[in-house]
Amino acid sequence: MADSNDKLTANPLIVLREEFDDWAVLFDPDTGNAFGMNPVSVFIWNHLDGKHTVADIMEKLRSECKNVPDDAETYINTFLKDISDKGLAGHEFQEK
Repeated sequence: MADSNDKLTANPLIVLREEFDDWAVLFDPDTGNAFGMNPVSVFIWNHLDGKHTVADIMEKLRSECKNVPDDAETYINTFLKDISDKGLAGHEFQEK
């Protein structure tokens, strides 16, 4: 599970194709795998820039979306773990 202070980064090799209905497809050209994403997943993906923590994303989600459930952070962590396990996102390490 992601820590609320984790700052994940979307894998820059992954292609996000947003459709007209706010749903999207992530495509990994290295494996040929594609993953469907709902609008909330797209919202989260678009904030995986290495600057936003999980807590930041949760705060933005609550301020920009209606009817966010109290346990939404659990779902966000599950999504982040899933895309991390698939190599679609991860931590970016910077040299000091």
